[in-house]
Amino acid sequence: MNAQETTVLKAPKKNLWKNIKRHYSVYALLVIPAVYYAILKYGPVINGQIAFKSFMPSDGVWGSTWIGFGNFIDFFKSFYFTELLRNTIGYSLAKLLICVPLSIILAVTLYECTHDILRRVVQTLAYLPHFLSWVIMYGILLVLLAPGDGMVNDIIKFFSGSDEGIDFLTNVSTFPAIVIISDAWKEMGWAAIIFIAALMGIDPSLFEAAMVEGASAVQRVWYITIPSIRPVIVTVVLLKLGTILDAGFNQMFMLYSVPVYSVADIIDTWVYRQGLLQFKFALATAVGIFKGVIGMLLVMTSNAVVKKIADSSLL
Repeated sequence: MNAQETTVLKAPKKNLWKNIKRHYSVYALLVIPAVYYAILKYGPVINGQIAFKSFMPSDGVWGSTWIGFGNFIDFFKSFYFTELLRNTIGYSLAKLLICVPLSIILAVTLYECTHDILRRVVQTLAYLPHFLSWVIMYGILLVLLAPGDGMVNDIIKFFSGSDEGIDFLTNVSTFPAIVIISDAWKEMGWAAIIFIAALMGIDPSLFEAAMVEGASAVQRVWYITIPSIRPVIVTVVLLKLGTILDAGFNQMFMLYSVPVYSVADIIDTWVYRQGLLQFKFALATAVGIFKGVIGMLLVMTSNAVVKKIADSSLL
């Protein structure tokens, strides 16, 4: 390697240190998130080896017996594996297909609304449920859906003339709908924020030109608004596909019960019972790794497909 090549290699390093010295206050802000990820995200990865061991707390992480993929095989051969996978993917896809379109519709509606007071009221009411825990949401659902004196059952009884109510939360035919609707109600407003932000970046001259050409409000939304925020929509969908095996533990843990286990039990609730209640920590870790690998593969695959079809991608 001659002197010129050595100088070329050293140049980027010098520029980097110059930038760090010049903008040291900005780089200093990276210290906190870097420490956070190092300690809470990358540090625990070392202990993930218990997924491949017959973990015994007395032996510790390093002293436990190595069993290879035994924990993974136990999970795959579990009697509930097919049911858990079906429920988890089913709920995740249903929430994706319902919540994302509703969020887009809400964002577009708020963006097109010309009444400031009405827009602010609707925004506040739409955002509010996100800040309520699922414990509070369960209490609200119980008041609305209780079979005895719930508001919804009172309405059903009034119009049907029957004295018997429907127990929505313990009925296998109604429970999935309650889960999906309640999740959309809670998260729709918060999920719309990113779409509203994307809408604010659209050039107003496009709408002015469309109005001059005689385009209706619906045509402006369909041919200008939606195509303009398509990259954001793609990004949101890709990120949600990466968490397809996270069907909402907090929600399901609060809403489900023994009578609806067949349609309510998901991977996370099963892991909770196996890992924390029955102390099968290695099995719970193995399932976590399984979910992470599947999520990564889904993101990479969907990203490649969308990049070819829509010419827009996350990476």
